[in-house]
Amino acid sequence: MKQFTQQVDRSLASQATLSLPINKRIKGRLRVELDSGEEAGLFLQRGLTLRDGDQIATAEGYVVRIIAADEAVSTVCCDDPLLLTRIAYHLGNRHVPLQVGLGFVRYQHDHVLDDMVVGLGGQVVCEQAPFEPEAGAYGGSSSHGHSHSSEHDHSHKPSEHELTHPHAHEH
Repeated sequence: MKQFTQQVDRSLASQATLSLPINKRIKGRLRVELDSGEEAGLFLQRGLTLRDGDQIATAEGYVVRIIAADEAVSTVCCDDPLLLTRIAYHLGNRHVPLQVGLGFVRYQHDHVLDDMVVGLGGQVVCEQAPFEPEAGAYGGSSSHGHSHSSEHDHSHKPSEHELTHPHAHEH
């Protein structure tokens, strides 16, 4: 079984591909199956988030290109920058990992969040697409790029309390 231990330059020629959803691209230790069907293991630096197009290699120089796999996501497209900003604010206030693009935001599918977005006036499209969330304002490489004290629950799904009494968290 091949063991991938390092991230390498994107310009190197790759011998294979590895398609993974975000919840697997944030793990440094993981048993995987290359797109060819071959079993392999990831033994990468902790805290590294693999992005679409990144490349990893074995100690022997076998290079694999990472592909952000399609997964269940909710995409909010909007021509109104103010509405899109409000939606992004409310999602961010709930610590939702968020992909931000020109005229859209995307998050891992969650029907409660979809209902909130619709309630704010947005339109949600549930689809299968790659998910590339922002790395975070502090340069972190985790899925949402910031740390928390252990003073509050961090489930990423809004609690009933948060839905009826939204508030900001202090960090």
